Amino acid sequence: MKKRFTFAIIMILIILLCGCRQATRVSYNLSQQADNFNVKRQLTIINVRTDTILFQMTGNFSIKKESDGDLAVVGENDDGTYYKHFVCLAPEITYIVQDLGETGVNKHKFEINFNPKMVVPAQFKTIN
Repeated sequence: MKKRFTFAIIMILIILLCGCRQATRVSYNLSQQADNFNVKRQLTIINVRTDTILFQMTGNFSIKKESDGDLAVVGENDDGTYYKHFVCLAPEITYIVQDLGETGVNKHKFEINFNPKMVVPAQFKTIN
């Protein structure tokens, strides 16, 4: 009886550990595909204080959180050159990255959308 119980526990642990390893491997593979610009993604920057979407970017790009807390968004242009955008994150600003799946479209194209309400026009004052 004791041997069967021990055997059952060992089998359950083996099954659970195999599942964890598979999930880790899949996560790593998805990250590698995204870092190689093979997965279409959507980055959304949200102001949690006002519940407003500030910025949205869609395309094939890689995202990395820098040591200073900013997001670095890197992608490749049609001519083989690369671009890098920085998104400054503040305590009231968060982001969501959605993988939209692999796509057959051109990996060099991307789209950036700004919330027009958040772009405040400059006002100049003339002081005599």
